[in-house]
Amino acid sequence: MSRHPTVKWAQRSDKVYLTVELPDAKDVKVKLEPEGKFLFSATRDGLSYEVDLELFDKINTEESKASIGVRNIVYVIKKVEKKWWDRLLKTEGKPPVYLKVDWDKWVDVEEEEGKTGFDFDDMDFSKLGMGGDEFDTDDAEDEEEENEDKEEEAQEAAPSAVDVEEAKT
Repeated sequence: MSRHPTVKWAQRSDKVYLTVELPDAKDVKVKLEPEGKFLFSATRDGLSYEVDLELFDKINTEESKASIGVRNIVYVIKKVEKKWWDRLLKTEGKPPVYLKVDWDKWVDVEEEEGKTGFDFDDMDFSKLGMGGDEFDTDDAEDEEEENEDKEEEAQEAAPSAVDVEEAKT
């Protein structure tokens, strides 16, 4: 019986990234079929590993590429139709436990289209009219005088440095 390596996936509107995490894989074989079939097999330490996925939609096998590294095998699979898939697999429901989202490669639809949120760089906040009509300087002066009065009262009530010295002796 074959085992399943961890497979991470991410997508763009025109391609799907599949990364098979299988360090030191030997006898790597992959088969892509235009209707969306992805077949992978390899061995490591005498054990067989297989992945058989039925992808959400059709793929372009001619323009798809694979890169075999020491730690993993990365596939860039071109979609026939340039659109975002609802999910990776054709079947609905819970995906296999070995299939995970590749958050390092993941990009949202808005990010790919350049709509990464509201840009505050060119915003002039002074024109929004926030914080009232005008700043009333009379109120500020009154508040300042009240604060000064409170500080004077606090200083009169607090013992001076000399009084503290005398209390210690």
